Amino acid sequence: MSKVLVLYYSSYGHVEALADAIADGARAAGATVDVKRVPETVPLEVAKGAYFKLDQKAPVATVAELADYDAIVVGTPTRFGRISSQMASFLDQAGSLWLSGALNGKIGGAFTSTASQHGGQETTLFSIITNLMHFGMTIVGLPYSHQGQMTLDEITGGAPYGATTVAGGQGQRQPSENELAGARHQGELIAKTANKLFA
Repeated sequence: MSKVLVLYYSSYGHVEALADAIADGARAAGATVDVKRVPETVPLEVAKGAYFKLDQKAPVATVAELADYDAIVVGTPTRFGRISSQMASFLDQAGSLWLSGALNGKIGGAFTSTASQHGGQETTLFSIITNLMHFGMTIVGLPYSHQGQMTLDEITGGAPYGATTVAGGQGQRQPSENELAGARHQGELIAKTANKLFA
């Protein structure tokens, strides 16, 4: 079976929760899955003062190991409608992988969190996808086979470009079961696609 990396940055745990759900979906499709995070770039005192979630269990990834995976699913909260500086810094260090073509033909996916329903979910997904396409990756999103993203019965994230959640202005809202179901579905689709190409 294929080998999938769920690579994320999460300040307050919302993207971390989506990452775990994506991993669950990929494992359900038979993939071997690792969940890793990118290094924090904010000084520790600042992170503590802002109440960042510093006890995340996922190990910190290195750029070099990205080439070891058949699929990489990248998640980050939005920062003013774009990728977070922590994730951008990590991907900016992957120039050697781009130059060597080490990620060409691999499967990629994106997921994100925003404070509000209109806080830049799709532009953040596109900012992730842009990076992955420059690496030569084939993108798998969250199609409408996840019907939950069509609901009008509750506030919900989800876009055809990737799984999302709405965290609230104070980070008070954790991903709903519907949003987690979307993340699991995307993870499953990514793993199934990678299985067809690499297993």
